[in-house]
Amino acid sequence: MTEPERNVLGGPLEPCGTDPMTGYYRTGSCSSGPDDLGSHTVCTVVSAEFLDLQRELGNDLTTPRPEFGFPGLRPGDRWCVVAVRWLQAYQAGAAAGVVLAATHERALDVVPLDALRQHAVDVPDDASGLE
Repeated sequence: MTEPERNVLGGPLEPCGTDPMTGYYRTGSCSSGPDDLGSHTVCTVVSAEFLDLQRELGNDLTTPRPEFGFPGLRPGDRWCVVAVRWLQAYQAGAAAGVVLAATHERALDVVPLDALRQHAVDVPDDASGLE
C-alpha cells in the first residue's frame, strides 16, 4: 500500500481543479511522481500578470493545445504549475495565488514555504458565488 500524498502543510493532498482538468496526470490534483520531471506541484489561481510573465519566459499557458488536452488558461483558473516556474514569477513580483492544501509537498524541494504562504489564497470548490 502506498502512502497518501501530502500537501505543503503536512495534510492530505487536496484536489486543485477540474475545470480545466489540471495536474501532470490530469487527475485534478497536483500529484507528482518520478516521471513528473518538471514537478507540477504548485496549485495556483492564475492571474493575468502571472500568465503574461510565463508567456514572456517561453511558457505559454494561454494558447489552447488540443493535441495535449490543454484548453489554455484564463485568469482565475486553478492550475498545477511547475515549482521552478512559480518561483521565477515570485522572484519577478508576479506570483500567482497558491492553494496550500492542494500544493504537493514536493514543491518544498524548490520553493520555500514562506514564499508560498505569502501568496496563499483560500478558494472554495464552488467559486460561482465570487463572480
